[in-house]
Amino acid sequence: MRESFGDTSPQPSPHFAPPTSQNAEREKRSPRVLRILALPFLLVWFAVFQSAAAQPSCVVLQPAAFSNYVAHFDDMEDENVTNFVPNAKSWEWLQKEIPFFACPDREIEELYYFRWWSFRKHLEQTAHGFVFTEFLTRPVPVSSAVGHQLLEGRWLRDQNFLDDYICSWLRNTNGPQSLHKYSNWLEDAVYQRRFVVQLLPDLVRDYHQWEDEHLSTNGLFWQYDVRDAMEESISGSRTNKNLRPTINSYMFGNARAIAAIARLAGKQSLAGEFEAKAGRLKKLVQKRLWNPEAGFFEVVRDNGKFSDAREELGFIPWYFELPDHEAKYAAAWAQLSDPGGFAAPYGLTTAERRHPQFRTHGYGHCEWDGAVWPFATSQTLGALANFLRDYDSSAVTPRDYFDSFLTYSHSQHAGGRPYIGEYLDETTGQWINGKDGRSRFYNHSTFADLVITGVVGLVPRPDDVVEIWPMLPEGTWKWFCLDGVSYHDHVFTIIWDQDGTRYHRGSGLIVLADGKEIARSHKLAKLTGELP
Repeated sequence: MRESFGDTSPQPSPHFAPPTSQNAEREKRSPRVLRILALPFLLVWFAVFQSAAAQPSCVVLQPAAFSNYVAHFDDMEDENVTNFVPNAKSWEWLQKEIPFFACPDREIEELYYFRWWSFRKHLEQTAHGFVFTEFLTRPVPVSSAVGHQLLEGRWLRDQNFLDDYICSWLRNTNGPQSLHKYSNWLEDAVYQRRFVVQLLPDLVRDYHQWEDEHLSTNGLFWQYDVRDAMEESISGSRTNKNLRPTINSYMFGNARAIAAIARLAGKQSLAGEFEAKAGRLKKLVQKRLWNPEAGFFEVVRDNGKFSDAREELGFIPWYFELPDHEAKYAAAWAQLSDPGGFAAPYGLTTAERRHPQFRTHGYGHCEWDGAVWPFATSQTLGALANFLRDYDSSAVTPRDYFDSFLTYSHSQHAGGRPYIGEYLDETTGQWINGKDGRSRFYNHSTFADLVITGVVGLVPRPDDVVEIWPMLPEGTWKWFCLDGVSYHDHVFTIIWDQDGTRYHRGSGLIVLADGKEIARSHKLAKLTGELP
């Protein structure tokens, strides 16, 4: 039996604080003042994920009840690399920076804190500000997972870390060139995190650079599989300029994000230009990269032919909500839970298991011919959440999402301890490339963001509507709590308490803003409320 930390005592649990006069006093605190960030230049922005001028406190959960998780993580490794926050300071830093989460599944709860603890290891202070690394053993950031890193990091209370990191890519010497070493969705991630008007010229310049470097004459973007960070794939090549669903979906999302930021800046002509770019890509991806025989988005090789391989990258268009709401596209999701498709004991495979070239490209050289990559799983779960919320289809259900998430959680272990590496065997769960310095604590995927936006279901949006849409199937958990979430200049608490006996605030799905209830539902389903 795995050791359990956190909620081990009888009711009432030390995880939470029932309503008291002290909590009531806390609820009266003044709204926190939105501040302009201390960047080298002035950012004019509308905050969705704010930078904390004062530390928000949890309303329901008691952070100290989770400190044993972090003490355990600190003790279980030799700290081969130390960056801005050493292990000795990890709990002090985490309790100031992260939202707290409690649920009845100890494996998920532990992994939530482990992934934050691991993410913290990659925060590096340089002469030009803060950055996040991908490999602990390599101090220079890598651009392949910058989108994942920004989406994970948007829930930190102090957003100065991410502001510096974005600027390092767009404005520092060699940053723009290094950014283009790998395909990425930087603009889309920046937009989802907050709308930064002052960065608009940089984002436009970045997009035009991608067009100059990778736009083919047919209007689609080409890329080598290795520069999609998906080398040794069935469909790809390190030298052939193939048309891939990856980069084309990323550029669709980036164009749409620039259009939205331009509208915020009052630049309607620029917004129209990038809306048109997104529209053209949407049309071309569906026309050229959809294989009707396979019923899947596929790579088109430089000879003009489909790769004839369903790969997990074929789900990426839904990560940006690119496909039309048509049954022929929705049918692709049937492959998710098919053992001949992408379903395997230890996760979603990067290529369909029935393919004759599945796992034939060697071993230990970053192969994307079928092994499970958390990078891709994070994308697929994000795409699936979008599909379940925004597409009217019965092809998949929240149970498919949660089962895939559970497998993803279970796979992130090695030797009975939490672990995150590069990629793993789909049938044994063994991490490939081992536990050497290169792979340990690999910062190449998301987890906390999937808990917050997926399982709990806080759906980020730019308006004054707070939307909660859990991907947790009804009847799975009797309770959960996400507390201390900085969002839209308020501190949010999201509670699911099926019968009201866990947190003593009534039954159902409950949303608190600064300690005050703004929405409630008796069902674990979509719930909306208005910002205070």
